[in-house]
Amino acid sequence: MRIAFISASKVPSRTANSIEVMKVCQAFQELGHTIHLWVPGNNPRVVWSELAELYGLQEFFKITWLPSWSILRRYDFSLQAVLASSRWGADLLYIWPLQAAALAAKMGLQTLLEVHDAPQGRFGPLLFKQFLKGSGARRVLPITDAIRAWLVNTYQTPLDPPFSVIAPSGVDLARFAGLPEPEVARKELQWPDKVTVGYTGHLYPGRGMNLMLDLARTHSELHFVWAGGEPETVKEWRDKIAIEGPGNLTLLGFVPNERLPIIQAACDILLLPHERHVSASSGGDIARFTSPMKLFEYLASGRAILSSDLPVLREVLDERVAVLVPPEDIHAWSNALQDLSTDPAQRTILGDAARARVQQYSWKVRAERTLVGIEND
Repeated sequence: MRIAFISASKVPSRTANSIEVMKVCQAFQELGHTIHLWVPGNNPRVVWSELAELYGLQEFFKITWLPSWSILRRYDFSLQAVLASSRWGADLLYIWPLQAAALAAKMGLQTLLEVHDAPQGRFGPLLFKQFLKGSGARRVLPITDAIRAWLVNTYQTPLDPPFSVIAPSGVDLARFAGLPEPEVARKELQWPDKVTVGYTGHLYPGRGMNLMLDLARTHSELHFVWAGGEPETVKEWRDKIAIEGPGNLTLLGFVPNERLPIIQAACDILLLPHERHVSASSGGDIARFTSPMKLFEYLASGRAILSSDLPVLREVLDERVAVLVPPEDIHAWSNALQDLSTDPAQRTILGDAARARVQQYSWKVRAERTLVGIEND
């Protein structure tokens, strides 16, 4: 099929939603479909090798940038992108912005809508309803069952299969195949040869940064590594640590997606300390509905995971693949970390179970699942 993708994400960008868009497009390309992605902005004139490194991509697909006015809140971009997709002869449109999805469905274009959060603003709810009413609405793709249930309760509309398919984030399994053992990976990266506790991702509020800082102070025998964050935020944390300590915490700053597997492989324990309120790049609270990509990367790395025990994370995690701890409870986290750090056998059991669990969460499997019942129509 010829599948048009329409996203309001900035490309290139370090934001999670931008990375997810590129991973989704690549997965459909791997399935043999012809892909064309439309995003807002002026063409940045980047070469594909730069995008491949930033996003960890192996498959090439076409991207078109469409200039738009920020004052028009992406409505002009959505109109341009939907019309361009139609002229291109798309068999199917895979859309993130509600503005574009509502328009495409109303025009009768076969449309899939991926949903990450509750419809926002004055017009978000109206646009969602217009999409549902459109003759082209083929499928809603909530990233978690939590957001699907919220949409059902709020809009009093059935979102049952096959019209609704849960589509959590995913992972490139091939990039995590054959990873070295932690000791070998640490030697390659020239890290200290000691039990290492890692976190990869942005340093936004709600991600548990202060809790992880306390853990590093309490467990001086362990090496802590944070990979990720925007330059100004990383500088703030580095300055704070330089003055206050601890000395066993290393901030790597932003790491291209291509390099994340070896970073995660060098860790014995990976942390996911989401709080009850979690900020996204937009500043909104995503704690109820989040499906963090790092979760699936952690699973694929085959390392022990120490995670907040939140309902939305339990859609993927349970005690067989992770140690689940009440969010923001420093004493519970410290005790759990102490137990894991001194029990290599338990870390191996959890890591092996994680690798087995993640097989169902590859980006490619996700793409196949979203097309069930549509591809052969």
